[in-house]
Amino acid sequence: MNQDQDGKRPGVMVPIPQYPLYSATIAEYGMEQIGYFLDEDKNWALDIADLKRAITEARRHCNPSVIVVINPGNPTGQVLTEDNIRAVIRFAQEEGLFIMADEVYQDNIYAPGSKFHSFKRVQAEMGAPFNTVELASFYSTSKGFMGECGIRGAYMELINLDAQVMAMLKKMLSAKLCPTTAGQACIDCVVNPPREGEPSYESFQAEKQGVLKSLAERAKIVTDNFNSIPGIHCNVVQGAMYAFPRLDLPQGLIDKAKSLGQEPDFYYALHLLESTGICIVPGSGFGQKPGTYHFRTTILPPADLLKTMMDRFKAFHVSFIQSFQK
Repeated sequence: MNQDQDGKRPGVMVPIPQYPLYSATIAEYGMEQIGYFLDEDKNWALDIADLKRAITEARRHCNPSVIVVINPGNPTGQVLTEDNIRAVIRFAQEEGLFIMADEVYQDNIYAPGSKFHSFKRVQAEMGAPFNTVELASFYSTSKGFMGECGIRGAYMELINLDAQVMAMLKKMLSAKLCPTTAGQACIDCVVNPPREGEPSYESFQAEKQGVLKSLAERAKIVTDNFNSIPGIHCNVVQGAMYAFPRLDLPQGLIDKAKSLGQEPDFYYALHLLESTGICIVPGSGFGQKPGTYHFRTTILPPADLLKTMMDRFKAFHVSFIQSFQK
């Protein structure tokens, strides 16, 4: 995968906005990043037309070999439909791409009508030739409903990988240090949860459903409150743990930020932090369409604190924006 061909570096397609770990890893291994834009007007769905645009442009200077898909989305909080996933698999098969499916938030589904569909299942049901596409699926203990961010344990499932490549991968992994004992123990619990009839099954289900129900309530609070603020547009948080609202920023604010050598959304986020103590991440850190401004925030604070935060956020936003419209 990471081998130059005809003097061109391998390319990796990543969504924009994207989780910055991907762009950092691509740079570390000397590969080429190929950004494709998610469709904000369709709740951050993958746009096949833009995938084709991106890969066509990229082939002029690199050899595209991988496509990364994050579902449910980080930082965008969307859940891909089965039709959208089928279209992506079809695209990958036609273009000869290895699919890397980041599915770590697969349990975190909130919006009515949304459902998680694994790439592995959809690919298998599509039949030949699509069920021969190489696929890696990722899952982690530090995400999802358990959300133990201090515990580092994860796994990947590899589908249709060449036998010799798999043998080499196992050699590489055996030469690396393993996760901590706690991380290994936790991933064992994740892949082998209590089953019906076992002593802890009822309490496990009650706690799991309680956590997910609370997150769903908070997802709605965040979506509804941001959309009630003039100049902020927030797609429904269908899954994961994040919202990625769009900001309508006045030209005066944009000019001020650029005069300081700062991105406008960074300038906004910095003043929000200094004025209210509320910390958000500027959208420019994840990538976004030129001329648009966003930020990422989580749905993790308890509901009562979340409501208080949203009140402070709204008061700041209205006052700050007005100060550049005088």
